[in-house]
Amino acid sequence: MTTIAFIGLGNMGAPMAQNLVKNGHNVQVFDLSADAMNQLQQAGATACDSVQKTCENAEVVISMLPAGKHVKSVYMGQEGEQGLLATLPKGTLVIDSSTIAAADAREVAEVACEHGIDFLDAPVSGGTAGAAAGTLTFIVGGDESAFNKAKPILENMGKNIFHAGEHGAGQVAKICNNMLLGILMSGTAEALNLGVKNGLDPKVLSDIMLQSSGRNWTLEVYNPYPDVMENVPSSRGYTGGFMSKLMLKDLNLAMQTAKDTGVELPMGQKATELYDKHSQSHADADFSSIMADYDESVLSK
Repeated sequence: MTTIAFIGLGNMGAPMAQNLVKNGHNVQVFDLSADAMNQLQQAGATACDSVQKTCENAEVVISMLPAGKHVKSVYMGQEGEQGLLATLPKGTLVIDSSTIAAADAREVAEVACEHGIDFLDAPVSGGTAGAAAGTLTFIVGGDESAFNKAKPILENMGKNIFHAGEHGAGQVAKICNNMLLGILMSGTAEALNLGVKNGLDPKVLSDIMLQSSGRNWTLEVYNPYPDVMENVPSSRGYTGGFMSKLMLKDLNLAMQTAKDTGVELPMGQKATELYDKHSQSHADADFSSIMADYDESVLSK
């Protein structure tokens, strides 16, 4: 049994921590939400009243935080306060599963290395359903030796564990994937809208495209048109999925990475513009609600 500190119990972090408990680990948790900590405590975790106490006697530290500024604050400190990297024992394994800029991940990794701490950036794919089912995909950046140490822990929360490369590589691979997902979702919504506005049944059109060259993940498992597919956000009022504002965040990370490295992203740029506009009114709705930008009637179906 491994003692694991888990920081950040949001929609993704909470079920991830629960799966660690289910797999027999001693899990110490911290979150700003008392309700989130109470739920984990009921599931068998130990709730702690500070980040520092969460990490006491922990062999592994895992974090799932909203943005790079939060990750850097927790690990590197702010306003004269020490971060975790200054207090964790040498040899501690730190796994950050937040989705942040690759440059931020590399910055934290450099400081971790100075303190003799193994740091991995390990963002995830699979959404809240994958987090709950323990079938997430982990995309890991960092030293191979640290990756090999982390893999048995990650396998308690995920099904597919990839070593993408050195520090920051996990973040780069994640934002490449999510940029493509944003492009695919907006394109699929656009195609469905064209068909529906010209008299086609959205389910029939989806079935045709699924068996044709337009086939893609959004058509296979996450159709954006209401009532075409069961158990997806579009068929429950675009709730309970990956929020549009989070898709916009990931698209902006892709744009920043492209700017930093001189890469052109014309389709990524257009998807970013679409989700920027969409998020002004539907920030908390699932990202498949981009369908409403083409056909507002889907919001009332």
